[in-house]
Amino acid sequence: MKEFLALIVVVVVTGIIYWGVEPFAHGQMYPKVAPADYTFSDLKPLEIQEGNAANGKEIVLANCVACHSIKTEGMEMPFSPADALAAYGVVPPDLSSAALIYDKNFLANAIKNVAVATKQTHKFSGNHPMPAYDWMSDQEIADIVAYLQSITPKEMTDKEVFVDACGRCHDMKYDKWYADGGLKTYLGTKVPDLSMMIRSRNLEYLHTFINDPQKRLSGTAMPRVGLTEQAEKQVIAYMESVGDSKKAERESLGWKLVVFMVLMGVVAYLWKRKIWRDAH
Repeated sequence: MKEFLALIVVVVVTGIIYWGVEPFAHGQMYPKVAPADYTFSDLKPLEIQEGNAANGKEIVLANCVACHSIKTEGMEMPFSPADALAAYGVVPPDLSSAALIYDKNFLANAIKNVAVATKQTHKFSGNHPMPAYDWMSDQEIADIVAYLQSITPKEMTDKEVFVDACGRCHDMKYDKWYADGGLKTYLGTKVPDLSMMIRSRNLEYLHTFINDPQKRLSGTAMPRVGLTEQAEKQVIAYMESVGDSKKAERESLGWKLVVFMVLMGVVAYLWKRKIWRDAH
């Protein structure tokens, strides 16, 4: 009877700690934040939604390829990466996949004013390496977006999405990927390697942080990237494939371990009963 009461006390104390203290401590360490917003509702949509891809190509050729490459269209940057670093402090990204991995509303607003769209106005006040194109009409920006949509690949692998979205800043040393493009200097802060990030942060944290870093870490230098929900899932899937490749195997052992522990508990209890019965 005493043993049973002791068991009840242990169960009650464990329950209080698990369902009372632990959630409180977790809430203090990881405060609740608003869920990820894949529509980027804080950004004003264009008044013109349908763009003309042909006209958009002309605008891109006149304004964008002076800095950016579009490799799928055979357009390379007009200068070397070293020259770009010297001139801008950063190598401008290739635009081949922009319309696939970035949300349409975000992409349009990034063209208008990238510092506002990426929530980096606290870091760049009128001096962002990419100039604002808010002098363009909504129709012209819609045309640019339409052109970028017309040249985007049909699909990309998880690693390709990661490289285009994150690989200019972050290393993934476990997969022998090393960031280039000068972004570590451009951001003015140490940029972490992401090889094991999937093991140190839960999925909710990663989704909300990637969607809007300021929600989790106010004042961070990391820009809001503007990924679509699908692209973000692919980034996390790639991080998981590199940093937690044994997840499925590990999780498949969970129920087996529980069954084993229950059986061993029963055996231990029966053995204990026998020992004490023989002793008395």
